[in-house]
Amino acid sequence: MFKNYFKIAWRNLIRNKGFSFLNIVGLSIGLAVTGLILLWVNFELGFNQFHDKKDRIYEVYNKYEVDGEIWTWNSTPKVMASVIKKDYPEVEHVSRYFYENIFLFSKDEKKIKANGTIVDPNFLKIFSFPLKEGDIETVFEDVNSLVITEDFANKMFGDESALGQVITVDNTDSFKVTGVLKNLPVNTEFNFEYLMPWSYLKQKGYDDKNWSNNSIATYVLLQKGTNYDIFSEKIKSLRESYDKEAPEMATFLYPYTRSHLYSEFENGQEIGGLIDIIRLFGIIALIVLVIACINFMNLSTARSEKRAKEVGVRKVVGARQNALIFQFLGESVLISFIAAVLALIIVVIALPSFSELINENLSINWKSPWFWGLVFGAILITGLLAGSYPALYLSAFKPSSVLKGTFNKVNTLITPRKVLVIVQFSVAIVLITATIVVKEQISTVQNRKLGYNKENLVYIQMEGDVEKNYASIKSELLEGGIATSISKTNSPITESWSNSWDIQWKGKSDDNKTLVHRLVADDAIIRTMGLQLVEGRDFELDKYPTDSTAIILNKSAVKLMGFEEPLGQTIKDNGTDWHVIGVVEDFVFNSPFQKISPMVIEGARAWFNLIHIKLDSQNSTFDNLKSTEAIFKKYNPNYPFNYEFVDEDYAQKFADEQRTEKLASLFTILTILISCLGLFGLASYMAQNRIKEIGIRKVLGASATGITKLLSIDFLKLVLASMLIAIPISWYTMNQWLQDFAYKINLSWWMFVIAGVLALAIAFITVSYQAIKAARSNPVKSLRTE
Repeated sequence: MFKNYFKIAWRNLIRNKGFSFLNIVGLSIGLAVTGLILLWVNFELGFNQFHDKKDRIYEVYNKYEVDGEIWTWNSTPKVMASVIKKDYPEVEHVSRYFYENIFLFSKDEKKIKANGTIVDPNFLKIFSFPLKEGDIETVFEDVNSLVITEDFANKMFGDESALGQVITVDNTDSFKVTGVLKNLPVNTEFNFEYLMPWSYLKQKGYDDKNWSNNSIATYVLLQKGTNYDIFSEKIKSLRESYDKEAPEMATFLYPYTRSHLYSEFENGQEIGGLIDIIRLFGIIALIVLVIACINFMNLSTARSEKRAKEVGVRKVVGARQNALIFQFLGESVLISFIAAVLALIIVVIALPSFSELINENLSINWKSPWFWGLVFGAILITGLLAGSYPALYLSAFKPSSVLKGTFNKVNTLITPRKVLVIVQFSVAIVLITATIVVKEQISTVQNRKLGYNKENLVYIQMEGDVEKNYASIKSELLEGGIATSISKTNSPITESWSNSWDIQWKGKSDDNKTLVHRLVADDAIIRTMGLQLVEGRDFELDKYPTDSTAIILNKSAVKLMGFEEPLGQTIKDNGTDWHVIGVVEDFVFNSPFQKISPMVIEGARAWFNLIHIKLDSQNSTFDNLKSTEAIFKKYNPNYPFNYEFVDEDYAQKFADEQRTEKLASLFTILTILISCLGLFGLASYMAQNRIKEIGIRKVLGASATGITKLLSIDFLKLVLASMLIAIPISWYTMNQWLQDFAYKINLSWWMFVIAGVLALAIAFITVSYQAIKAARSNPVKSLRTE
């Protein structure tokens, strides 16, 4: 019996090649899109889940009330780890993590810059990063111990064994490789190529016991059986016990396995994060697959007249309805299987591009039984879902009606097929609108007034001998006509690496805890960055030696501090009295989608990390960079010359939103493609069932244009109904999305009109072929009887 069902299904598939092609293409696209999204969802859900002790790993977080709102962050003082280990027996291990640092590693003539961090010895006992070589108990015994990854070992030593090798770090200290880690999994938040012991940081004098210096991450492994809720309450007042200046600041532990997906907090409460995007993508995957199934249903029922007589004859000779249902479901599962094979091919081809688009390294585990179980499960579910309505619809035909030709209800106002097409185009219009809104939001913010000039502006790390030879480097760049202005800073102009709510000024109230950002700079910061001076002047240390304790404010800082006459005012920060010498317009230094925060630019008494160089636009960029490289090689020969363009740095701030726009465009195109296949099916159905009506109209003198218009209007009505449904949904959805941005566009009527007009145009183009074909048909053939 099953063999017979398969033969009939295969013959129907081969006999109706056009129908089969449209069904298979529609389903394969839907399955491929769903497969790609589920690969990404599975990747993200598996982030940080491979650690053996993951259920007991926590990261230390803080809560602090600022201006009536509770702030939550995960950077901690260096001293906190030792206090936690000493005061709380519930803690098995604790480790500090000094974020990522880039050092130069040298071995003979080979020099490599690597990204790594400094940790406590117990770091590898908390996290499951297995050693390929070395002993976990002794790898950090010596202050100059170094643990490296397999990839770094291969880059540094090739085929040689790395264990026991001595490497020079930053041309100053020698480290012995005491361990080699297996390469880190791709789904980990850590991104290090080496690990150094915390004792090295302490030896260099960078360890401190300042409770106000929140500059590292702290990870905790709780003892087995520790009640998390009880311990959280116990650790809450940790800071209050040691930091008398900030008694309101609360400490709590946050589950490490949640940090990747639930990273956003609002007023001290977890509100989501990446998990919201994952849920959204999961819904999109389901919608695309359902639309593909709807397309299958429409195409299948469009062929109802051709299959109706088959059903009638089968029933007359004794076929039961459940047997017919099984037959039709078998056909849909067969089509689903073929579509799934094609979808797998599409996924394999598209996976590299999709991975690049979402900025993740996705792969397929072909050996996983879960993967194949999911594939065959998807085939079965899709086949049953897509074939359920056609099977029930076709198998329910009454033999008497079918054989008389009276089973069709052509002019029914509402039919399941029409409803399904409305659903398809409603989704398409929502996605078109989303694409328009996201693109407009990005374009508007990109054209936002920056407050500085990013053109021909580069920055370079101050490493090696750069600081010692800074005066000579600066002199040669300026005198050689390579640069027009140069300034040292603690961070790029596009970012803020330092902030505080403890900056003091005259008239500041005790309850004012507004966060103020810091930029540290020396001479010519305004000229180099192209900042817009409102009043006062730039830093000029040669002319005004006291500018080492001078400070420049942005307008938001002036507003916060309530200065009517800011020049000459004194501001206290880090134990230093800073005198205001200038005010600049607000400039974008963090997210361009958010409002600009108060910023102070402190003078040369503080610390520096970078050199900003304004290249001379009279020369080509290539010549400027080539000359700059020669000067840096001259004064800092042991380090490679690396630079960053500020305009490229700024462009990276739009990466997430641009990725969203590209994904929205991709899903829009695919949804429209699948929807058009469904509309094509409905057009075929309508033309087929009205063929005699069209023949009579033509005999009575109706023109081809008039008949085309008559048939097309029916479909355009469906799209208009879709617009009525989609526009309110689009407005609500995009309005909610825009709430995440302080600097945003207003939704305009034209966005929805364009989406609707596009949908109408696409629908008209899709149905016009069938409408014109039906209008030009020969009425003699359509009116002929057997």
